[in-house]
Amino acid sequence: MARVVIDRVRSHFSKIEGNMKLTTALLSLLTLSLLLAGISATAQTVYTNGPINGNVDAFTINFGFVVSDTFNVANNNTTITGFSFGAWLTPGDVLTSAELSITSMENGGISFFNSTINFTQSNCATNQYGFNVCQENSSFDGPNLMSGTYWINLQNASVPSGDPVFWDQNSGPSTASESTVGTIPSESFTVLGGTSTSTFDVTTTTSVPEPSSMMLLGTGVLGLASFVRRRFF
Repeated sequence: MARVVIDRVRSHFSKIEGNMKLTTALLSLLTLSLLLAGISATAQTVYTNGPINGNVDAFTINFGFVVSDTFNVANNNTTITGFSFGAWLTPGDVLTSAELSITSMENGGISFFNSTINFTQSNCATNQYGFNVCQENSSFDGPNLMSGTYWINLQNASVPSGDPVFWDQNSGPSTASESTVGTIPSESFTVLGGTSTSTFDVTTTTSVPEPSSMMLLGTGVLGLASFVRRRFF
């Protein structure tokens, strides 16, 4: 009789243990689902100063000249992951790299980022002055910024031929300057990135690597010195 009672007690606790394991597994799955639900799948453009114009003017961004434009960050904890701009190039030239910096002031103040980054070139068209006007795209591991206004600066642009490289002027809403001229109309560019969000103490970041692509989270899982010294005209 005692053995029968013991066997029944063991069977009872075995069932309880099995139910507890099942409950734990279900809770773990529910927690994972909630965490995934808190991850934003929305890619974003942090700031755009408008489209490429290509037919008005452009400013030199190599041979020691620096062009600076302001851009606004709307949300705290925004990570910059890419940059696109319009360039004027001598036909046949391909922009390979340029030095890009993000600062608190016009090419100065606090430096949040400064690096030579590579570009890929696309959508080139010849303008009325005989230059190729191209879209230049880049992706990189940039800084995490709080909301506010910053300066983005381009210089030391490089093409294999050694020719001048010009940043297209489109007179967008940004404030802009050139290192030797001073205040100028602003240029065509787009700043890309993502905003970090916290859900259940888990921080996630959504980013956009290039203007032509978007990452989506699936739901199934839950002359020469004179020529380059000034703007083009």
